[in-house]
Amino acid sequence: MSTWLCCSFSCVWHSFPPIGTILSCQRADQQMFTLLIFFKMPNSNAKSHRGHQGGQEAGRRELVSRSLQSAQHCLEDQDFGTAYAHYLLVLNLAPELKNDVRETFQFTLFKWAEELASLARIQDLFNCYEQALELFPNDEIICNSMGEHLFRMGFRDEAAGYFHKALKLNPDFADAKENFYRVANWLVERWHFIMLNDTNRNLIYQKAIEKVVRSGCRTVLDIGAGTGILSMFAKKAGAPCVYACELSKTMYELACDVVAANNMEGEIKLLPMKSLDIEIPKHIPERVSLVVTETVDAGLFGEGIVESLIHAWEHLLLQPKPKNQDIGTEDYGQVIPAGAIVFGMAVECKEIRRHHRVGIQQVACVHLAETVEFCSPTRASVNSEETIEPYTTEKLSRVPGGYMPLTEPFQAMTVDFNNLQELKSLATRKPCKINIPVTQGGVLDAIVVWFVLQLDDEQSLSTSPSEETCWEQAVYPVQGLPDYSVKPGDTVMMEVCCQDCYLRVQKISVLTSEYGMDIERENTLASGNEAELCSALASLQTTSTPDGMGQECMLESTEIALLNNVPYHECFNAAIGKVLSSLIPARESLSMDVDGHDREMNFEKSQNKNSSYTTHDPLYVLDVSEGFSILPIIAGKLGPVKAYSSVEKEQHQIALNIISEANHFPKETLKFWLSHLEDESVVLQRPKSDKLWSIIILDVIETSGLIQQEVMEKAAISRCLLHSGGKIFPQYVVMYGMLVESQSLVLESAVQGTEPTLGLNIAPFINQFKVPVRVFLDLATLPCVPLSKPAELLRLDLMNPYLNSSSREVKVQVSKSGHVTAVPFWYHIHLDEDIYLDTSSDSSHWKQAAVVLDKPIQVQLGDELVLNIQHYKSNVSITVKQ
Repeated sequence: MSTWLCCSFSCVWHSFPPIGTILSCQRADQQMFTLLIFFKMPNSNAKSHRGHQGGQEAGRRELVSRSLQSAQHCLEDQDFGTAYAHYLLVLNLAPELKNDVRETFQFTLFKWAEELASLARIQDLFNCYEQALELFPNDEIICNSMGEHLFRMGFRDEAAGYFHKALKLNPDFADAKENFYRVANWLVERWHFIMLNDTNRNLIYQKAIEKVVRSGCRTVLDIGAGTGILSMFAKKAGAPCVYACELSKTMYELACDVVAANNMEGEIKLLPMKSLDIEIPKHIPERVSLVVTETVDAGLFGEGIVESLIHAWEHLLLQPKPKNQDIGTEDYGQVIPAGAIVFGMAVECKEIRRHHRVGIQQVACVHLAETVEFCSPTRASVNSEETIEPYTTEKLSRVPGGYMPLTEPFQAMTVDFNNLQELKSLATRKPCKINIPVTQGGVLDAIVVWFVLQLDDEQSLSTSPSEETCWEQAVYPVQGLPDYSVKPGDTVMMEVCCQDCYLRVQKISVLTSEYGMDIERENTLASGNEAELCSALASLQTTSTPDGMGQECMLESTEIALLNNVPYHECFNAAIGKVLSSLIPARESLSMDVDGHDREMNFEKSQNKNSSYTTHDPLYVLDVSEGFSILPIIAGKLGPVKAYSSVEKEQHQIALNIISEANHFPKETLKFWLSHLEDESVVLQRPKSDKLWSIIILDVIETSGLIQQEVMEKAAISRCLLHSGGKIFPQYVVMYGMLVESQSLVLESAVQGTEPTLGLNIAPFINQFKVPVRVFLDLATLPCVPLSKPAELLRLDLMNPYLNSSSREVKVQVSKSGHVTAVPFWYHIHLDEDIYLDTSSDSSHWKQAAVVLDKPIQVQLGDELVLNIQHYKSNVSITVKQ
């Protein structure tokens, strides 16, 4: 018995070698016109019908032969447009040649499509693909390529259709499979599976809907229908008229299939639009008596529930039922959920801290300038002109290292979804000031927010971190305080409001307890003495930064975690130092301590004693890792080096320059590589026409836990750009994995039959969009039972990329009886034989990933499973055999 798996280590989009001469558009069109006219010329010399037919056949063969020759000449000249026109003519004249010219035609089509895309001739590009698919309707490679172009242009729904068709034609087509998995993550977000598997959530919604419908509600509108589960609850409860709207084309089509499979196709009217665009009577005949929706996110308002319900009350719902009147519901409107209560709590959490605050001042002998203030996007959202989500999300029950409450939970806000005036006032009312006493000493890292969704007066759903729920919590990291330590008696102060369709927790500050002050006395401070006022102001720590204090540099949370990853930088420091010391001639080498001691002194000496060497004959180091990186500065501190950074953002470049100056770098030491390139698409090239690189640093592993796209191709190019003794970092990577039993991974990857959806047939349709790999996992807190010891699954050698084996079988011994449901994996990133980074370590900024089996495999202690590992490009597939 075997279970086939595919592990998406990265989505590899179709790429081709650089195009030479670009075809003149007019030339291609004229050539096609000439060929077609030639084909249609009558045979005026025919003297009989048979002779006429014979002449036509001879002419056809001659034209086909000449066109094939012309097509070949055009390809040699890289005249792809004319070559495509010739092949199109050949295939229309001689369909029997399809199998003979298929591969060459595909190549020509793809090259011509690239040129059309570069010339922004999008309609011509799609016309070419439509012509090609008329000739080869069952060609999975052309379908996949068409999907890739659609995806690049933002047509994700349409792209998914072509990828899906390519997979139906060839289920083993690796490129189409990876493309479909990538687009599936865009079109059907993973929380759909988790929520549909949440039996309790489904049951509570069903009970609330049944109660309203059976009390007389006749017409129902499901806003943001998704799979249509709430609509079907309403129909099963007996609602005569049910309408549902869904904006996503993919989810709308999926809902149509689901409704039809549950025999409700003619009873639920599905609308492919957002509720804001619904008009009466154009789309629905009359106002409805019930709106059901779950357009809420971890921060409650982030999916636009307030805006959609304001519109619904004004245009789509019957008037609300008067309060305190015992009358029927059939003539009045209402909403499920009826309201929500938002709760919050201040917490200490090291994991949140290391992703949102830079907690170090020096790393690997590089001093991080005090004048650079790093912040995460959640803080930058306060002053941004763009609408940026002001929070991140975490499932606190799974946060590595856990969390510690610093305050009791507090009520931050209430909202009544059945009160139009209250909904309208949410965006305009003044922020609510909240003061919460600290009950536990610690470090203030975040305000965590959750809510209780009140479906009616009996049924409610809680997203609390203490509940068993499919929900994550909203996290508002605290940033910009001079001191984050708090103790009992202190007060955490903040403002809470709804702005730009987001719940905002802002202006977080701490009032220390030494002065015995509370918020009730804040407005009376002006009447007190000046000393008391100054002391109180000094004790009030706010997140505001005075103008001119420094350069703000926004980093993604993963970039901040990387900057905080001390072992990462120390390992690179040691490895770079070893390479540079081996390359610098002994008579001119620096007295370098590769472990980091006294390096600043040695560097300063080198600027004086070896200034001519440094100026005229430096070693070249290129860092093409993604995002913000100080590795070029670390390299620059180790000797006579010209270090090139590939950072693109201007504020990142400014920050690196400031750090360089703070470390007394000569200006010529740090350069920004992209500014030296004429063609930024070709990043990997020589530093100068007569120079090669000493070190090239590549990003090999994504923070998600997958192998980077096209990393082996980049390694092959990099290998050709190194001078003798030069190195690629990392030099090789080893992937490790183990067998586990994890029900959590199963529930997060696919809907498990009809039981969690209360008998409704949804699983076969939504599971079409499941992917076999889960990313951004924390193995340290993943609910699972290890069934084997870690095993080496794969080795990728970047210094010798062409020697890597594409296939490998690994025998894994079962160490505990159970059911194998997944294979989590992580990496050891070897900078050399002695120095490596473990992506599963506590300090790692990388997450881990796991392949989830289609069906569990029962195993007993002592059993042996064989994992078949297939490596193609940057993708890995795993077959598990019992």
